[in-house]
Amino acid sequence: MQRLEITNKADIDTSLPLISIIGRPNVGKSTLFNRLIGRRRAITDPTPGVTRDPIPERWLLGNHPVTLVDSGGIKVEKDRMDDLVAQKSMSLLDQSDLIIFMMDCTEVNGEDQMLLKQLRPYTDKLVLVVNKIDDVTRDDLIWNFYNFGYQRVVGISAEHGLGIEELEDTLLGMLSLERLEEPPEEPETIRLAILGKPNTGKSTLTNLLTGRDVSIVSDIAGTTRDVMRATFSYKGTDYTVLDTAGIRRKSKVEEDVEYYSVNRAIKTIDESDVVFLMVDVKEGLSDQDKKIASLIVRRGKGIIIVLNKIDLLKGVANELEAIKDRVRFLFPILSFAPIVPIAAISGDEVGRLLDTAWMVWKQLNRRVDTSTLNESLRSWCSAYEPPRGAAGHYKVLYATQVSTTPVRFLLFVNRIKDFPETYVNYLKNCMRKDLGLQNIPIEISLRERRRNPSLNERGPQKSEIEIARVMKAGSSKTQKAKGVSRKPGGKARLGKERERAEQIVRNSRQKKRGR
Repeated sequence: MQRLEITNKADIDTSLPLISIIGRPNVGKSTLFNRLIGRRRAITDPTPGVTRDPIPERWLLGNHPVTLVDSGGIKVEKDRMDDLVAQKSMSLLDQSDLIIFMMDCTEVNGEDQMLLKQLRPYTDKLVLVVNKIDDVTRDDLIWNFYNFGYQRVVGISAEHGLGIEELEDTLLGMLSLERLEEPPEEPETIRLAILGKPNTGKSTLTNLLTGRDVSIVSDIAGTTRDVMRATFSYKGTDYTVLDTAGIRRKSKVEEDVEYYSVNRAIKTIDESDVVFLMVDVKEGLSDQDKKIASLIVRRGKGIIIVLNKIDLLKGVANELEAIKDRVRFLFPILSFAPIVPIAAISGDEVGRLLDTAWMVWKQLNRRVDTSTLNESLRSWCSAYEPPRGAAGHYKVLYATQVSTTPVRFLLFVNRIKDFPETYVNYLKNCMRKDLGLQNIPIEISLRERRRNPSLNERGPQKSEIEIARVMKAGSSKTQKAKGVSRKPGGKARLGKERERAEQIVRNSRQKKRGR
């Protein structure tokens, strides 16, 4: 078994200050989180307990990079899942540099009272944020919260953005920082998204890669709701892993919250470089997996089929190879995608999975020199010429690469209409084989070569006028009948007349130059 040598990192960067948002359900933690980072990263819904896993995100506080974490709501009466959520949220307290404790200005209940006591030891690094101060009639409600004995109290409306600047100034002061005019450069990282059906081991793999419990692991389907992010380093390369909600068929998605989770998971494809499509090795590739894979290929992202739970195989000879062959047979659109069997729970073959991800990422960022591409194109077209259509042979005249990640090529052809798709696929296979792009999706677009403007558009040239005058004169001498060009051989006779007229024009020009 290959040894897995991963350098784990604290969320995004160990050198960044960690700011956690803590509170009971439905006080607006996720709304504030989205407001601060400037986009809808966490799911917001009136349903209590929507956020389960802590959601870390790199945030520029006054253009200073920090890690902001949205945590799950903490309840008094807990079932099995609520207890897991509360443990994850409370585990943030000791490792956080600052704590944003959120309360609702309209209500203080038993869960708030419990948190007020539990957070008392963290007073020095805590700011009490009173949310839902949506209009001036609620401003006076803030004073009631000073009675709880916390020295920093800020009233805000996370929904409408009121009081956010005051909150940021308070946080900057607690960290002894001043606002900067320019933001720092974003660090380069390979972004890995983990997608698949529920309970295929996505969160188990995420926790293995990051070396800590980033995502709650449970046999309850749909445990992960938000997209979980964490970073790690492997063989000198930084990775960001995105753990997503399990994607089920629409008929199985009953809660509104799960609907948002699934859509968020699908959108994660756009944020990633390489996607791990997790497949339970015992269940195999399902129709839902095929739909996910189609989305990934259409967006030009790298994809690796990860056959998880190989530790559950019975050890029958060639059993794993038979499973691979079946995956290839059932879904030929992924014939280029690597297949890597792993056991996420024990870490078997995960090192090979990361090596494969790095290889796919390098191919996605490979740019082929235009001269090399066209030299190869001539060789491919010579070995197998484009077929003939009703209007003549199709021709590929020129090619260029227009982008990386996704990898796109543009081919200039003589005619786009009915250009054979089979020939485009032939060129894709040649590119994969000869250009080092074996394991990634390739997109080829066609563009018809622009022809020179017609004579009607640019006007007749001087030589053409002279040739027409000679032909007309010759036609009047022989009293040529109208419509002769429509008779058999008429076009040939006109061609000979034009040749004679061109020769007469050339001779007359030579005589003029001889003078």
